[in-house]
Amino acid sequence: MIIKTANFVKSSAKYEQCPEMNMPEFAFIGRSNVGKSSLINAITNHKKLAKTSGTPGKTQLINHFIINEEWYLVDLPGYGFAKISKKMRAEWKVMIDNYLYNRESLMNTFILVDSRIKPQKLDLDLITSYGEKNLPFTIVFTKTDKLKDNILAKNIAEYKRTLLEQWEELPHIIITSAIDKRGTEELLGYIEESIPIFFKDEH
Repeated sequence: MIIKTANFVKSSAKYEQCPEMNMPEFAFIGRSNVGKSSLINAITNHKKLAKTSGTPGKTQLINHFIINEEWYLVDLPGYGFAKISKKMRAEWKVMIDNYLYNRESLMNTFILVDSRIKPQKLDLDLITSYGEKNLPFTIVFTKTDKLKDNILAKNIAEYKRTLLEQWEELPHIIITSAIDKRGTEELLGYIEESIPIFFKDEH
């Protein structure tokens, strides 16, 4: 897929405020500081589409971007950010859950995981919840350029072993880097293959 246009549409505090469900949507979610904004900017070839910051918790609303005038990229707030109140954290969870469970145009959620660290309970709990709710998702490992190949392979193998303790088969996995754009073509290819399914089901 060649990205010709990528434009911000709107930010929403509630799923009811999101754009009309007339195009397929692909959401991105992950722990704060996982490199979500950088990856979004890398796959869209747009340096400032998603706001990047050294301060976690920059994304606080449901952000829709329209890509090639044919699908929405949705940037969801990060989780696991310690410097917000429990009340706000709870509000974010309700906002995100309502979006995930009620957005019929949502084709897939890319759950971003930092390839440099061991499996984290927050990530595993989120992945488990997607499985329990039968929500389509893909695990996307980020920041792989920061590791030597043997260490990266070891970390991903450990993650797979951890997942197989609860999963009969592994979810779809994509290995990426926002720096060298590793995996971005595979990710966009997955989206490209999914878009016709939306329009077929719609009719």
